[in-house]
Amino acid sequence: MPTIDLTGKAAVVTGSGRGLGLAYAHALAAHGASVVVNDIDEAVAEQAVKSITEAGGTAVAEVVPVGSAEAADRLVSRAVAEFGRLDVLVTNAGILRDKVLWKMTDEDFDAVITTHLRATFTCARAASLRMREQGEGGTLVLVGSPAGQRGNFGQTNYAAAKAGIAAMARTWSMELSRANVTVNAIVPVAATAMTETIPAFAPYVEAMRNGEPLPDFLRKGEGFGTPEDCAALVPFLASDAARGITGQCVGIGGDKVALWSHPREIRTAYADGGWTPEALADAWPTSVGAEPQTVGIPAPKAPEA
Repeated sequence: MPTIDLTGKAAVVTGSGRGLGLAYAHALAAHGASVVVNDIDEAVAEQAVKSITEAGGTAVAEVVPVGSAEAADRLVSRAVAEFGRLDVLVTNAGILRDKVLWKMTDEDFDAVITTHLRATFTCARAASLRMREQGEGGTLVLVGSPAGQRGNFGQTNYAAAKAGIAAMARTWSMELSRANVTVNAIVPVAATAMTETIPAFAPYVEAMRNGEPLPDFLRKGEGFGTPEDCAALVPFLASDAARGITGQCVGIGGDKVALWSHPREIRTAYADGGWTPEALADAWPTSVGAEPQTVGIPAPKAPEA
C-alpha cells in the first residue's frame, strides 16, 4: 500500500472553517501539507486553524468571502507568503438558497452561483497561474454534488452551479495537462448543515448527533456518512499516487467510493434524409425514448425487515 505524504506541499481550502471543508483541511494537514484555511467568519477560521495546529499540523487563516478575483488572489498570495508555494486548491465554499423556480429571486440565484461557480472559476484561475509559474504541477480539487449530477427539487441555482463545476473539471483537465496540473471534481455525500435540510436524511443526521451510528444501508447503499468519511479522497488526489487521475468526477461518502460517468449517448436512432416531427413522434417510444433517464436524488430507503 503506497504512503500518502504531502510534506512540503501547500494547500488552500475554501470554506474550510467547518463541515466538509474543515475535514479536508485536517486530512491534508495530517498527511503533511501546510494549509490556508478560508472562511467568512474570523472566529470560526481561527478555531479551525487551532484545531489543526493542536493536532500537529500547519495552518493559517485567510478570512474573505470567495467569488471575486481579488479574493482568489488573496488566498493564493497568502499561501505563497506563508509557505513559499501553492500545490493544492480545494474549492469547497458554498451556500444554499433553496426555492422552487417560480419563487427563486435573482438574488437567490446570483448568491449561489457566485459562491459556488464563480468562486471555483476565480480561485482555480489564480491557482493555475501560480502552479504554471512554479512549473512543478499541482492539484485542483473542485467540489461537486449529486445535485449537479442528477438535479434536485428546489435547487435550480445549486444544481446548475455544481453541474457547471463538473464541466469545468473536464475542461480544465485538458487545458492544464501540459502543466502537469490534475483537475478532478469530487461528489461528497455527508451529514452536514446542508444535507440535514433534506427531509430524507434529517432523522439520520439527528440520530448521529445523539451518538447513534449510521446504519449500513446508508453507509454502503447510499454512501452517506460523516464529513471525515469523505476527507480521504482529497489528500489521495493531491498525492503522487494520483498523478494519472484527471478530468474525473469521483463520489465518496460513508463506506463507498464511486466513479461518476460523464454524460454520454445511451440510445440512438437514424432517419435517412433527417427527421421530421412526425417521424420523431413515431419512433421515440421504441427507440431513443424507450428507457428515459431518471432525475433527482433518490431518497434513502431502509431495507425491509
